[in-house]
Amino acid sequence: MIDPTKLMRGVFVALALFAAGSLPGAGGAIVGVQQVQAQSKAPLIASVLFDGNRRFSDAQLLTMVDTATRGTYSAQGVASDAESIRLAYDKAGFNNVTVTPKVENVEGGRVRVTFVVNEGNRAGIAAINFTGNNAVNGGTLKGVIRTKESGFLSWLFRDDNYDEQQLAVDRDLIRLYYANHGYPDTQVTSVGEFDAARNAYFINFTINEGERYAFGNVGIETSIPGLNTNSLKGTVKTGQGSRYSYVDLQKTVEQMALDATDQGYSFADVRPRLDRDPASKTFNVTYLVDEGPRVYVERVNITGNQKTRDFVIRRELSFAEGDPFNRSVVLRGKRSIEALGFFKTVDITTEPGSAADKVVININVVEQSTGEYGLTAGYSTNDGLLGEISVTERNFLGRGQYVRAAIGATAGLGDGQNGGRSFDFSFTEPRFMGLKVSAGVDAYHRVVAEPTSSTSTYYGYTATGGQLRFGVPITRDLSATIFTGLEHKVFADGNAPTSQVVSDGLVRNKAWLGYTLTYNILDDQKAPTSGLIATFTQQYVGWDVNYVKSEARARYFIPLMEDSGLVGSIRGTAGIINNLDGGEVSATEAFPLGSTLVRGFQGRGVGPRLDTGEFLGATMYAGLSAEIEFPIPVIPETYGLRGAVWADAAWIDGTPASGGVLDAGSVDQKFKSSIGASLIWNSPFGPLRGDFAYVLNKATSDRTQVFSLTLSTLL
Repeated sequence: MIDPTKLMRGVFVALALFAAGSLPGAGGAIVGVQQVQAQSKAPLIASVLFDGNRRFSDAQLLTMVDTATRGTYSAQGVASDAESIRLAYDKAGFNNVTVTPKVENVEGGRVRVTFVVNEGNRAGIAAINFTGNNAVNGGTLKGVIRTKESGFLSWLFRDDNYDEQQLAVDRDLIRLYYANHGYPDTQVTSVGEFDAARNAYFINFTINEGERYAFGNVGIETSIPGLNTNSLKGTVKTGQGSRYSYVDLQKTVEQMALDATDQGYSFADVRPRLDRDPASKTFNVTYLVDEGPRVYVERVNITGNQKTRDFVIRRELSFAEGDPFNRSVVLRGKRSIEALGFFKTVDITTEPGSAADKVVININVVEQSTGEYGLTAGYSTNDGLLGEISVTERNFLGRGQYVRAAIGATAGLGDGQNGGRSFDFSFTEPRFMGLKVSAGVDAYHRVVAEPTSSTSTYYGYTATGGQLRFGVPITRDLSATIFTGLEHKVFADGNAPTSQVVSDGLVRNKAWLGYTLTYNILDDQKAPTSGLIATFTQQYVGWDVNYVKSEARARYFIPLMEDSGLVGSIRGTAGIINNLDGGEVSATEAFPLGSTLVRGFQGRGVGPRLDTGEFLGATMYAGLSAEIEFPIPVIPETYGLRGAVWADAAWIDGTPASGGVLDAGSVDQKFKSSIGASLIWNSPFGPLRGDFAYVLNKATSDRTQVFSLTLSTLL
């Protein structure tokens, strides 16, 4: 007689194994499970292994499967885990991957599960095309979206994956770009087609731009007694006649609400009322400033932060439990948290509190890696071959602290390049003693080799030093840094040619105290298109010396021709060193001027020098530079390449003290100027620029160069 219980058990086991062994994967992938000898109960899992995986490590794959944590074998569970792995590969661009679980009996009645992965070739993005984009070129739009075409750096960035969710984000980014450039009604659709022969996708975005609008009349109305609306006018970024911009509307609303809060109206709420005039293609805007509901923050919940401490996030908020709830203040806190750079995403939501006048704020973050191990090598026309090994942690112990240690070396290959090595350590606490004051310490040890042949600098040195610094915000746009430090330096001059500036074994100790003021209203800190950044630094240096050193730098950016990508800038610099003893400043303390002031000159190639050729530097300078940066038409903006044309001019004066005879040809022309063109690459290692220069004015003994390769800086 057949036992019905055993019969049903056998049927279920057979069905489970059949289902697991024939589960189809996307793209024709078949997920199979090797049959295991039927047992009266599920066997225990001895181990979970992976074979053939290169894109994901074993540790990464282990987090995608539940088999390891389940403890007992389940055919359905193993098949589900294989599908999870396949989906992860599919999201990473591997469309033809197959994942085959292999289950083997081992001693003790247990089983070993091995997921065999056949990755195939990763599918890329062959081309991204746009249709209907009459006002904005395709190269600009490619720079707006996050999906990128496959290129020579795709293996590094992995940004050429086809992902429907990412394409939805890209459509929103295109709409937002248009909305910020005068087109509030733009509609965007996208289609992706897979080419099996090329194992790549072709993506086409279809754009209906709509009409272009500008801002018309702008006004402010309020129902709050005592509110000074005149003081709010300075927050308006939607000037009459300017193109419509959604982001300018939002910035105005937020800043106006914050300014009203600063006036003592904590519940002020700002809403823009837009009146469309299709005939003139304008929006008349009225900002309504009213008293919002009197709601208070009952609780702030923070989730998702596995490493970062709660207090690091909370201190970026300008409110706490019990304070008035203001949406603009919350948005400002969100941006402050995002600016930390510790999180991939920051989401803030609200929910009703325990009473009608209370609200609960929920902050959910997704952390990202904040530690970096750097191994870089490169070449600079100022320093020759250079390399560095560094370890950086921007969120040390989850406390928001910055730590960096680096070992570097340079191998000078030409004039003025002595070569050497350096050891640097830096630590910054962004909120010293819980205040809005940053504190940091820097320490260094640098060895510059003495040259064995004639160069610009005839001596070497060994310097060990460090400094303490404190940063203090003064206003929203103005900040100050106060610093003090010490340095012990020993000069080396045992080789020929002999220096006329120092003697072998000369020891010089320095102590300094100074400050830096920084004014920054740039629209973007990495690639600004408008705004001003300016710094003024002054320090007193004493001990074996006695002088005051002052330097000022400023650069103003302005967009040229709307939507063209042209950005103009004017940069001014000046510096002076005053010896408080009334004598000359030592050449070892002078400004080492060169291509950073006027392009087209070598490092340490411009200014006073001795008749032996030894460089002295200068004690005062003033420079002015004008530059126009532009996209390169034939190169997609996704490559991060831009061009520039520029003109530099400077006045150099002040001869430092030395023990030699001054070369009259090095000071017969104090005015220097040059013109040129540049290629700028936003590389993975930082913004690099190659400058091609033609010198117009120089002194007889100045040393020039046609090309220089340097890191690009704002100042």
